[in-house]
Amino acid sequence: MSQVTIRDIADATGLSVGTVSRALKNQAGMTEVTRNKVREAALRMGYDFSQLKKGRIRRIAFLLHSQHNTLASSPFFSPVLHGAEEACRREGIALSFIVVGPAEPVLEQIRLHQPDAILCAGFFEPEVLAALKQTGKPMVLVDMQRRGFTSVNPDNALGGYLATRHLLRSGRKRIAMLSGSLAHFSIQQRNRGFRQALFEAKTHADPDLEVIVPNMGDGDDGVVEAMRSLLSLPRRPDAVFCYNDSTALVAMKHCLGAGLKVPYDIAIVGFDDISSAAAAVPPLSTVHVDKEQLGATGVDLLLNHKPEEPITEMTLPVEMIVRESSCDE
Repeated sequence: MSQVTIRDIADATGLSVGTVSRALKNQAGMTEVTRNKVREAALRMGYDFSQLKKGRIRRIAFLLHSQHNTLASSPFFSPVLHGAEEACRREGIALSFIVVGPAEPVLEQIRLHQPDAILCAGFFEPEVLAALKQTGKPMVLVDMQRRGFTSVNPDNALGGYLATRHLLRSGRKRIAMLSGSLAHFSIQQRNRGFRQALFEAKTHADPDLEVIVPNMGDGDDGVVEAMRSLLSLPRRPDAVFCYNDSTALVAMKHCLGAGLKVPYDIAIVGFDDISSAAAAVPPLSTVHVDKEQLGATGVDLLLNHKPEEPITEMTLPVEMIVRESSCDE
């Protein structure tokens, strides 16, 4: 057990005992420069962070990137937020919901809400994550992974693999994938699973069949443009794996509107199992993700992961759900 005390850190930094104590507990009333100075001294001197009063997390900020605050993304992230809310309610913790963009002063939002810990959901630029890490507050990434951060994710690679394997086993020969930006960890991993299934089946990965949905604003235009390009190929695909259900539903609507029969002419599979997937006509095959559990696990990691422990990267199981959009039996 380390014998370094808060007074030792105060002597080493030239700050008061009260300032050091507030800095170590991530309390308000000081600059980030002072907070970082104290934290760095504590780490250098070998301070035992478990000496801090347990249960200090009373307020958590749930951060969502503005690009996820859309109609297409909300069926996924709303249940994640709900899961986090339920976990906080059980623990008597207040949860703040904050939407931030890359150009917005995220640290000002953190100072305004004064959370004790931060839950980041979905994609964030590396620069934003680095700025948040400098606050010294406990942080967990949900549906995102980056070296040096504790995180929880669904098994995206396995999900992409299961979806593609299902299509291959259904007799599909030309399987396309509609992706979003591969800068997103979850999409990158789903694409990896897609390629792995093709490789194992000794099926040629045709680059013409891998399309990144163009960013054409908050709407369906990008997905429609991507599907038009696929259907106009000399040898069009007989199946499409979409990186999420919102994309899959738009793709299926476009195929039906173009006179194709789903799944007879073209099979469609999504990812996430949002509520509208089962209600679609035909019902959408998808990879089920326990979204509420993602949010709840993020809160659990914030409450139970100690600063001196190794970084935790947790992966939650997924399940392939076969419905009529990919199965004509």
